[in-house]
Amino acid sequence: MTDIPVPRRADGPAPGGPDTIVLVHGFWVTPRSWEDWIAHYEDKGYRVLAPAYPGFEVEVEALNADPTAIAELTLPPIVDSYAAVIEELDRPPILIGHSAGGVIVQLLLDRGYGAAGVALCSAPTEGVRVLPLSQLRSTFTAFKNPANRHREVPLTEEQWRYAFTNTFTEEESRRLYERYAIPAPGRIIWSGVLANFMPGPQDAHVDYARPDRAPLLFVSAGEDHIMPPSVQRSNAGHYTSGVVERLEYPGFAHLLPAQEGWQEVADAVLDWAVAHAGAPRQEAGQQ
Repeated sequence: MTDIPVPRRADGPAPGGPDTIVLVHGFWVTPRSWEDWIAHYEDKGYRVLAPAYPGFEVEVEALNADPTAIAELTLPPIVDSYAAVIEELDRPPILIGHSAGGVIVQLLLDRGYGAAGVALCSAPTEGVRVLPLSQLRSTFTAFKNPANRHREVPLTEEQWRYAFTNTFTEEESRRLYERYAIPAPGRIIWSGVLANFMPGPQDAHVDYARPDRAPLLFVSAGEDHIMPPSVQRSNAGHYTSGVVERLEYPGFAHLLPAQEGWQEVADAVLDWAVAHAGAPRQEAGQQ
């Protein structure tokens, strides 16, 4: 774990501080993947919201039976839907996103939403061109056929285990695959790769120099195949303003929110967010 101080606080929202946590899921899963974190944070006295992407409001089983909503999805409506949820709140929340949810958190912070943001095992925003071999292998199913740009892209159980649960037992990986896994929107996956080769800002563009951005923490899983730590290091390094820090947890796979020991991560990122939620917005970037 990267050596940065993470203050410990008593359970429960601090007076006048954020009292709501918004959890943002990634691709190949739904808000169900946050089920343990929702209960954990609610037990601490927080209001916890875990909205689904537009069209994902049904259960995993229903999405697998009819993935039409997945194939048609693009990134802007997802971000807009989370912005609409936040706008209904009395005070800025803590934003925590996993994988593609980490990109959505960054886009929301770039719009001025949130008191603090945490990007767990985050996918890269526009301009981050690190492409590890394990990431290529994990996402190859989406890119092996150009027609997948207009389709939903499922993972086989074997592909899931390599990309999401490579440090889990085979039995646990299978259980989580059956409980969480859905196809991903090929349109967004392809757009993310093509964005670095197209002129002008694309859907995942952020202003890395924005001085009034809320504090942002990147969290990497040391054994992550699909979004290795090098991706988060590069993404954090693109920021030139604001409070931007990074933690790394050795031994964790991409599905960090469901891996044994997740409570330590959940508590650490909440403590960091609460401690930094009132930080001045003009501090120099800290990678």
